[in-house]
Amino acid sequence: MRPEVDLVFTPSRMVQELAGRSQRPATRPGPELISLAVGDPDFATPEHISQALAEAVAAGATHYAQLQGDPELRAVLADQVAEVANRPYGTDQVLITHGGSAGLAATILATLDPGTRMVVPEPTYSLYADLAWMAGAEVTFVRHGPDLHLDLDEIAAAAAGARMVVICNPSNPTGAVYTREELEELADIAEENNLLVLSDEAYDHIVFDGAQFTSALEIEALGERLVYVQTFSKTYAMTGWRIGYVAGSRPVVEAATRIHRTFNGPVGSAVQRAALVAVTEPTDWPARMCREYQGRRDIVTRMVDSAGGLQLSRPQGSFYAFIRYPGDLSSVDVARKAAEAGVAVRPGSEFGPGGEGYVRVAFSTTRQLLIEGMERLLGVLGELSSDTL
Repeated sequence: MRPEVDLVFTPSRMVQELAGRSQRPATRPGPELISLAVGDPDFATPEHISQALAEAVAAGATHYAQLQGDPELRAVLADQVAEVANRPYGTDQVLITHGGSAGLAATILATLDPGTRMVVPEPTYSLYADLAWMAGAEVTFVRHGPDLHLDLDEIAAAAAGARMVVICNPSNPTGAVYTREELEELADIAEENNLLVLSDEAYDHIVFDGAQFTSALEIEALGERLVYVQTFSKTYAMTGWRIGYVAGSRPVVEAATRIHRTFNGPVGSAVQRAALVAVTEPTDWPARMCREYQGRRDIVTRMVDSAGGLQLSRPQGSFYAFIRYPGDLSSVDVARKAAEAGVAVRPGSEFGPGGEGYVRVAFSTTRQLLIEGMERLLGVLGELSSDTL
């Protein structure tokens, strides 16, 4: 018998880079905790979409799909994107991806080289920076303004020599919804500095108080610079289905397709057929879910306001609340204390340097669990307030 030899293994540079920089969690909260940490809608996928999946499987949609995606689905999405943008989009300008996350990965890895630079207004979704680091690129974090909207002067100052700026609108984690004026000024900065603009609009159907959402697609000046990333996860409560898409200029989409097919291969055929039903069959489910999220937003806002000593900019969209707490305890330690009290939240520092001193709450769970979880969290944050007196 050959003697056993311990394997000497060193993770790749990419893994070491992520381990040293990323604060994204490696696991989901356990059942012993009330989870206000995960952006996963508690709603079931609308029945007509689930039924479409079963029918697609029964009809034989069990083989590999085309690498860029189901042609009929891409054609419908191209038409919908073109209608919003008021300019033509061809079927070849749409890539179907394994969720919005894979769309982001394909885009960023297809456009950034080692040593290039991406501008990230923050606090924002942490995956953007992780993907840039995977590409060997540099990240320039730019703080949002006090109202958690874009600080366009700071973005302009950071733009020279960068390749891309990435925005999340509506924002994860803050719930801010950027205005048309902000997006138009961002387009001017992009043109002046030859920047691509990646706009992640996963929460575009979750906007509150009757506000009018402006997609980056509507900003004519962005034109070919825009890379639009979307997902079915939030609008249709399809997080576990893992389907999204990228729309943009033909060269960018072609490059992203090459990355996506190498990493992932095509999305499941039956899932794509069900997604086609999601975007073509009329339904009031997205609006109904949005109304419920707004009710939950109001619960969180009232509870935070009544607690005292905390700050919360009223979320305009998404299903997140970004709560500022008093004192100097790190957000990682605050999240740990919250877990010890039986509720899971995300530390603000995960979302960039500007997130320190905050925790993120996801109100994507039932009202009963939301209220109980918030009571536990506010108990922890109340202790911090007492310590600062």
